[in-house]
Amino acid sequence: MADATLTAKGQTTIPREIRDRLGLEAGDKLVFTMLSDGTVVMRAKTRRLLDLAGSLTRPGQPSVSIEQMNPFNS
Repeated sequence: MADATLTAKGQTTIPREIRDRLGLEAGDKLVFTMLSDGTVVMRAKTRRLLDLAGSLTRPGQPSVSIEQMNPFNS
């Protein structure tokens, strides 16, 4: 758990522990969603393509090149 304070201008600083854990950097866009029970969920809206690298691989699964994915390649 980490605390933050809301300023008179409606601004707050996301605690370093949270920023580090989520990989947030200056300029990242955030989305706030309020659930019906009053809980607010915050998530990073933009992700860099490089952050997704390797996210779909499974151990033992052969790699496939872009050329192999092209249906017009013979």
